[in-house]
Amino acid sequence: MVPLTLVAGPSGAGKTTWIRQQFDGAERFAYLNLGADAVRIDATYLAAEVPELVVWSSWLPELADFTKYQTYIELDFHIDLGSLVLPTEFADCHRVAVLPPSTRQTEWHDWADVIVTGTETRVTLQPPQLWRSLLTGQVLDFASLTTIWDELINGAYGPVQRAKGIFEVADGRSLYFDFVAGDPKSTSTELNLPRWLEGRPNRFSGVEVVGEKLDETAIAQTLKDCCLDDRTLAYYQQQVREFLEDG
Repeated sequence: MVPLTLVAGPSGAGKTTWIRQQFDGAERFAYLNLGADAVRIDATYLAAEVPELVVWSSWLPELADFTKYQTYIELDFHIDLGSLVLPTEFADCHRVAVLPPSTRQTEWHDWADVIVTGTETRVTLQPPQLWRSLLTGQVLDFASLTTIWDELINGAYGPVQRAKGIFEVADGRSLYFDFVAGDPKSTSTELNLPRWLEGRPNRFSGVEVVGEKLDETAIAQTLKDCCLDDRTLAYYQQQVREFLEDG
């Protein structure tokens, strides 16, 4: 039997948080996010938080290696559980659904072996709108980023149910932003990564927004307008390097 756990649930319910909790005290564990495509926000966050974590890019090339690890596969909320086809080696996997409190009977209840109570978030009958953007190589100043984020989560571009992103800022830090509608606080965390102070970062950054009637063009344009050009970025990086050297 493959030591494998599939984790499903609606956007913002706390799937990644629950998986992160399972890694505490474990010795050999791995993670795969199905449905994230190139916008690997959760995988990047977990890899920074848990340096010893093995992150799979897909299950096909590493199929033989899955037996070496306790592996958690997070299913993106938009994946149709009824049409999900797993390799035969995964037939006996453990299925966990992370659901908001008091969630009534859903396809997740029928699918899961175990139901975990997660974060309060909206569960809709119709699939919500999903917008993603890859931002690798782009850098923002922190003040502009916080302004954009506040506008976004407060509905300036349409009602937002869930938003998360990893952003590079001018002082070299990589920041993880997280918002769930109904949660009174939106959080931002510095990832456990070295400061990038020489040219454009080649590590992952990107954003995901889930909501209704989102003005995707406006979100994309606002982010683009706030990204630093090469000259401004070089100036900021030089200032930070000098400050850190003097300190």
